[in-house]
Amino acid sequence: MLTIATVNVNGLRAAWRKGMPAWIDAAQPDIILMQEVRAPDDIVHGFFSNGWSLVQQACDIKGRAGVAIATRHDIIAARIGLGPQQPEIPVDTGRWVEADIALEHGRTLTVVSAYIHSGTAGTPKMDEKYSYLNRVTTRLAELNTPDSLALVAGDINIAHTNNDIKNWRGNKKSAGFLPEERAYLDQWFDAGWHDTHRDLVGEQEGPYTWWSNRGQAFDNDSGWRIDYHLTTPELFTHASYPRVDRAPSYDTRWSDHAPLVIDYSLTPASR
Repeated sequence: MLTIATVNVNGLRAAWRKGMPAWIDAAQPDIILMQEVRAPDDIVHGFFSNGWSLVQQACDIKGRAGVAIATRHDIIAARIGLGPQQPEIPVDTGRWVEADIALEHGRTLTVVSAYIHSGTAGTPKMDEKYSYLNRVTTRLAELNTPDSLALVAGDINIAHTNNDIKNWRGNKKSAGFLPEERAYLDQWFDAGWHDTHRDLVGEQEGPYTWWSNRGQAFDNDSGWRIDYHLTTPELFTHASYPRVDRAPSYDTRWSDHAPLVIDYSLTPASR
């Protein structure tokens, strides 16, 4: 069994100081897909030094974005970014990293840590987001081959349906819940990708994975479900036990996101 977690750490150094190591000890994930790492390679490798394999794409803009994959198993291949189809502009860096992990019987699991722009409605930042989403759509089609075992997880920054955002009525014109953004998720799911968390828990309000720091959003559970495990059809058949590791209280959080954790009935190859 592989336990895989995705979490926007909101700055790895701050998360580590606030309690992330205690969560790792308790959750025992085999693979952690991280977003908004916002730290150089030497810092990240320092935190994941003993028994971990690591690959990351840092953002070209200092203090921004950054995605990483930490796994207790060997990485047999890694790919950084959505190139080489076209050069990435600085704002697109630190948003996509892939790793292949060997499984028993010669199979391979591909895992991706993804962080998509938040965007601002009606500004050039939304144009950047749509441009990037188009490139993601192309890569998803390449990864979703017959019988492939692929997981794309991370902070997608889009709530798909009304069940994925508490205050959906007040956010119809907000970035992260625009019809044009949600249509990308429709397209991905129509192409065969599974919204694994939703498909396993069924239709209900939440469970949310991010809460604004404004007001009493966390205490009132007025959140957004914008962190995903997207799985190919074959990998979905191995998924079970989804959970959001929501902190017990606002002051015990180590990020404004909560880890989304799912188990997969797969066995890594022996080292």
